[in-house]
Amino acid sequence: MTQVDVYLIQAFSISGQGGNLAGVVLQADTLTDFQKQSIAKQVGVSETAFVNQSDKADFQLSFFTPTVEVDFCGHATLSAFWLLHHLTHIHAGCYQQETKAGVLDVEVASNGDVFMSQGLPIWSTEFYAEDIAPMLGIESRLIVQLGLPIQALSTGLVDVIIPVPYGALDRLVVDLDSIARFCQQQRCVGFHVFEMNPPNSSYTASCRNFAPLVGIPEESATGSSSGALACYLNRYLGYEQSVFEQGRAMKMSSRIMTKLTLQEEEVRQVQVGGEGTFSKLISVCLDK
Repeated sequence: MTQVDVYLIQAFSISGQGGNLAGVVLQADTLTDFQKQSIAKQVGVSETAFVNQSDKADFQLSFFTPTVEVDFCGHATLSAFWLLHHLTHIHAGCYQQETKAGVLDVEVASNGDVFMSQGLPIWSTEFYAEDIAPMLGIESRLIVQLGLPIQALSTGLVDVIIPVPYGALDRLVVDLDSIARFCQQQRCVGFHVFEMNPPNSSYTASCRNFAPLVGIPEESATGSSSGALACYLNRYLGYEQSVFEQGRAMKMSSRIMTKLTLQEEEVRQVQVGGEGTFSKLISVCLDK
C-alpha cells in the first residue's frame, strides 16, 4: 500500500517548545481531495497543509482539518513555508501562496521565521453577551463591563472575537456542542476568546480558540484568528502591533506576532508570524 510522508511542524513555538502541530505534505499535486481528507484524518492534528504547484503564485496550498477542508489556515501556512526553508527548497525572501482565501504574501526571514499576509478585515455581526456567555460558562455581565463588542470578523476565516476579563480565560467551562451549533447557524468557524494582559506583560493578550464545528475542540495557536484579533484591537484600542499567547490551558503555549500596516487609519495589510520547530516525520497510508 502506498505511503505518504507527512512532516509534523510546531508552528508559533517558543524557543523550540510548545506551539501548534500542523501536518505538511509536499509535492501533493497528484492527490485527490478525498485522499487529502483521508490523510488529514489519519494525521489527526488540527490542520494539514498540502503544497502544490501553482500558475498564479509560487505555491498553491490547501488545508484540511480531520473532518473538512477550510479555505485558509495560518499555523499550517507557517509550518509549510518554515519546512520549505528548513529543507532548503526556498531561501529567505518574499513569496506568494494561492489559497481558497486568495493569493497571499508570505515573508521568510533568514532564521526561518515566517510572516504571512492575510486578507483585509471583513467585519460582520455583533452578538449579545447574554447569548454567548452561557456557552463559555461565565456571567454575561463580565463581558458587558469590558465595553468591548463580541464581533464576528474575518481575515481569512470568520471567527467570533470574544473579550473576557483578565483572569477569566483559564476558568472557562466550554459547551462545545452549543458552540458548534451556534457556528453552524451563524456560518462562522469558531470562537476566539481573549483577555488583555497587564502593561508589563510580554504579551498584549492571551487567547483560547474553540472550533468544534470543524473538528477542533481547542487549538494552541490559530494564525487566522490572530490576524482578526489584531484588527479588532486596532479598531477598538488602537494597537498596530500585538503579540499573543495561546495554548496555555493546553500546556502548549504559543507566541504569535502580528503587524498591521495602516493608511489614513484604515488597515491595508495584516501580517501574522512566528517561529517553527520540526517535530517528526510520519508516514500514512494513501487511500485510492
